Amino acid sequence: MRIRLAATTAAAATAAGTLIALTAVPAQATEYSSALKIRGTQYDAPGRDSNNCATGNTDEEYVTIKNYSSTKTVNLKGYWVEDAAGNYFEFTANHYLQPGDYVKLRGGHGTDSDAKNVVYRDNCNFMWNNDKDTIYLFKPAGSRADVHSYTKSGSDPDGNGYIKFHS
Repeated sequence: MRIRLAATTAAAATAAGTLIALTAVPAQATEYSSALKIRGTQYDAPGRDSNNCATGNTDEEYVTIKNYSSTKTVNLKGYWVEDAAGNYFEFTANHYLQPGDYVKLRGGHGTDSDAKNVVYRDNCNFMWNNDKDTIYLFKPAGSRADVHSYTKSGSDPDGNGYIKFHS
């Protein structure tokens, strides 16, 4: 009986370890399966928040999306970012990110520029909450490319309103 019990226990432990390994891998692989990732966010624009289109500072709030592929160029057209409340911005024009390149998606109005790595949301309302939020990046087909949650007190120890998620 002991031999059988030990063998059964060892088999159960091996099976449990395999099950744990199998369930742990997909969660990480799903989150990081995209070449595009959220590099960081300036969730709290410097200065006093003002969403006045003419004199406000919504253009100082941004999220940086980077192409972490070493070989693949990615067109942002059809990708979108969203916050926890469902506010979103979709990239409707072609904007190509070469390997290692990035784009800052800024609030407010401005001229989109591949050379300056900037796209404007053409919306003067702030998108990211100053206390806590979740940033989602979706692929054109609707699957998640990346997601990050933050809290001002837990994610921003220096209190400068900027959080880096990936190097």
